[in-house]
Amino acid sequence: MTRYVLLRVLQAAGVLWAAFTVSFAVLYLLPADPVQLAVDASPGTPVDAAAVAELQARYGLDKPVWEQYATAVVHAVRGDLGHSLSTGQTVVEAIGEALPSTLALAGTTLVLAVVFGAALALAAAYTERTWLRDLLTALPPVGAAMPTFWVGLILLHLFSFQLRLVPAFGGTGFSGTILPAITLAVPVGAVIAQVLYSNLIATWNQPFVAVAFAKGASRAWVQRRHVLRAAVGPALTIAGVWVGTVLAGSVIVETVFARAGVGRLTQTAVLNQDIPVVQGIVVFSAAVYVLVNLLVDLVYPLVDARVVDGSRGKETVRA
Repeated sequence: MTRYVLLRVLQAAGVLWAAFTVSFAVLYLLPADPVQLAVDASPGTPVDAAAVAELQARYGLDKPVWEQYATAVVHAVRGDLGHSLSTGQTVVEAIGEALPSTLALAGTTLVLAVVFGAALALAAAYTERTWLRDLLTALPPVGAAMPTFWVGLILLHLFSFQLRLVPAFGGTGFSGTILPAITLAVPVGAVIAQVLYSNLIATWNQPFVAVAFAKGASRAWVQRRHVLRAAVGPALTIAGVWVGTVLAGSVIVETVFARAGVGRLTQTAVLNQDIPVVQGIVVFSAAVYVLVNLLVDLVYPLVDARVVDGSRGKETVRA
């Protein structure tokens, strides 16, 4: 178990380093330095060349690329992701101010997606009525295929403009979070339902299920005590993977609902070509993605009772 945990931690650190390196290369090396990009974004405004050179020196952009990268890595390890070119605010502070709203949105989204996705899959796998099972299993593909922005606009039209139950734009608290959360939860919950249902059906056909029935267990008891525990692992992994999708989708959803958060901060930074902020958000998103998936990897053996020993390349079963 110790080797399993160590391997997963090292993999997480490697993914985070790779995300930082790729974002640095793409954002800093390919187009130009961030100061020059900010200058080019305002072609009608005269800029003193000496002022540009002073800003480049302040941000260390006059140094060799390898030195810029090494300095950036050291600062990132210390929690310093640089300063915004637009506001002068530190990137960490900018993300910190936008984070609570996005965390509330992401947390509500994942709760709704897991609850409704799992409920749909369990109901479809439990029922013995063919017509009901066909109806329930047809819903996830529809949910996964619907564009996020379209779902958001439909919910706005129905619950804000027609029924006037929740604010349309810029709302706070539960009333301002529920519609954006449902918008993001539809595709996430649909995928969770599909994966969980497939594993539930496969598990229902296992020999130990027949043994449980032979001992007089009810269908509900077998699904709750045996089938669900054996089938939930892959769905849990998918939920962790979709955390990154929730963060990425927040850009669209927070724009549709005029909601403050990391998504709106990303949009503003891209429009202003504020490269340090964009890279900081990329690194932050990668860190959240890595952390959540690391937690899923660590919880997985407790749920499934089988731990994959990567160093030996085989599966071991815990008693």
